[in-house]
Order: sequence, then structure tokens, then C-alpha cells
Amino acid sequence: MTNPSLMINEVFHSIQGESTWSGLPCTFVRLTGCHLRCGYCDTEYAFHEGARMSLDDIVARIKQLGPDTRLVEITGGEPLLQPNVHPLMTRLCDDDYIVLIETSGACDISACDERVIRIMDLKTPGSGEADRNDMANIDRLAPRDEVKFVLTGRVDYEWARDIIKTHSLVRRVNAVLMSAVHAMAPGSELPGCRGLAIRDLAQWIRDDGLPVRLQTQLHKLIWDPNARGV
Repeated sequence: MTNPSLMINEVFHSIQGESTWSGLPCTFVRLTGCHLRCGYCDTEYAFHEGARMSLDDIVARIKQLGPDTRLVEITGGEPLLQPNVHPLMTRLCDDDYIVLIETSGACDISACDERVIRIMDLKTPGSGEADRNDMANIDRLAPRDEVKFVLTGRVDYEWARDIIKTHSLVRRVNAVLMSAVHAMAPGSELPGCRGLAIRDLAQWIRDDGLPVRLQTQLHKLIWDPNARGV
């Protein structure tokens, strides 16, 4: 029987930079391909670059890179575009890994193994892709999941605030996360984006008493913001 495979951009061991798992050692599996083109995307290289790896080879690489690390994040690109991501995640859960998947929210999350923690990045208007959100995913979220908003300005903040209140997200999931976007230069397929001062976002959250978690991209504070494999 043929061993299933995935198109993989990179597998690396680092420090988790986002979510409630921030700061912990984590092994990352970045899948190739994405159907969205968010203006602020910082992983444009994952749209097309990659090589096919069997699930056996992926698991072996995870064990080699982080033999004592039980936290694994599946990311992209958009990892849910490749159906074989599901047997990979189930296999890792069976091996007692804590498995996170970061997904755009534009793909149905219901097929994920119930043990997987889904970090859903709902796209704001400033991303240019808000109309691609599958809003039915909100009803598919579980109490252990997390929802992330990457904000480019005040309009995005108010949009996210309304979504949070309308759908009672704070009571629905483990955490609601807000990030201030980093400035991104135009890419070969992306328009780029101006940055948002994290102090401004902190002030808005404080003024509203919004019960969300302000987060930074910790890895970009530790290493060069454009560095790969960290």
C-alpha cells in the first residue's frame, strides 16, 4: 500500500511565537500552497516552494528535530488544502503529541481530529480576503480551540470586536487573540501592508475592556523578522 504524502515547504524546530502556547519549544510542519493572498502574508515563499514527503518521513523528521518536544504545529500556507494532513495529525495525536493547526478559517475545520487544537485566523477586511472566511466554522469551534485576528488598523479592530461580541467568541473558545500586523513590503503576488503600532492596539483593547489576548509574534522579536526556519 502506498504511503500517503504531503507537499512540504519546511519542517523545523523552534520556539512557538504565537497563541496561548507562545514561548514553548515546538516543531513546525509547514505545508506548501495557499488559495488566499493576504496583503500582509509573511510566508509567500510557501505558496509554491516545497517537496513531497511521505507521512513516515515527516514523522521521522519531527522526532529527529525535537526528540523531547511534544508540541507540534501544522501550518502553511493553508494546511487544510491537502487532505492527507488529517491522517498526519491523527497519527501524531496517537503518538501523544499535542497538535496545533493554524488555519485561515476559509476551509471547513470539521474534519480535524477532535484532539487537534485549531487556531483559526479569521481574515479581517485589511487582509483583502475577509469575504473568503467560512463563517460556518465558528459553530464548528470547540472549547480548546483559539481564534486569531491580525489587524491592520482601526477598521479591522472594530470589525473583529463586532465578530467577537456577535458570536460570543470569548465564551466559545479557549482564547481570542489579537495581533498588530507588521509592515510588509510588496511581494511577487502580494500588495504588501503598512504596519500597525502595537501600542495603538493595546490602547484600543484597554479602552474597551475587551477580554482578548494581545499577542506579538515572539519569533520576530528573537530573530530577524524575515528569517525562515525559526
